[in-house]
Amino acid sequence: MDKNLYLLDGTNLLYRAFFAVRMLNSPSGQPTNAVYGLATMLMKLIEDYKPDGIAVAFDKGRKTFRNQIYADYKGTRQETPVELREQFEMAKELIRAFGIPLLESDDYEADDIIGTLAHRSLENNWKARIISGDKDLLQLIDENVLMLLVRKGMTDLEAIDIPTFEEMYGVSPSVFVDVKALMGDSSDNIPGVPGVGEKTALKLIQEYGTLQGVYDHIDEISGKKLKENLVT
Repeated sequence: MDKNLYLLDGTNLLYRAFFAVRMLNSPSGQPTNAVYGLATMLMKLIEDYKPDGIAVAFDKGRKTFRNQIYADYKGTRQETPVELREQFEMAKELIRAFGIPLLESDDYEADDIIGTLAHRSLENNWKARIISGDKDLLQLIDENVLMLLVRKGMTDLEAIDIPTFEEMYGVSPSVFVDVKALMGDSSDNIPGVPGVGEKTALKLIQEYGTLQGVYDHIDEISGKKLKENLVT
């Protein structure tokens, strides 16, 4: 029987918890709301899903190998609120107290660690279950990988597999990266094709299959401005 490995995006979940849970403080005045929200999720996860294995990944620093490729990567991100920043070490202590492996690596993001473990889990007949509110991770979904997308608060999880994803977007998860390449990602300060949002990007990939397919059929694309933006 396949075992299930739950991979949690610790950085994303702690941010979500900070804004989802009202401000709480310890007797000494230490902010604790994000840690409380994360603890609530962990306990519900263990009780409801009874995972065979769990690991939590964190971003280790603000700079990664992506900044070497594109210096302005995440350049528009606001500073982490002090009240949240003060809770990261406490959150990591909490995870260790649960006996859960905590993973972080220089030059890499939590997403990279999760993607690597999700890919490798199949080698040991494990099914990967990713928990995050970050839709970028949807591109990892395959026959072996399911995502539990955090929709509301900290405990409302929507299970998304290949059929669910295809119903939502009209393309397969494997080409979601091509959609993102066309539309860009404002939250990460990654530019896309000017004037191309999610709707247009999805339409192009639905029609031509891949990003390469779009450019292989560039002369067939209607809309003078769209074509100009694609080739500029």
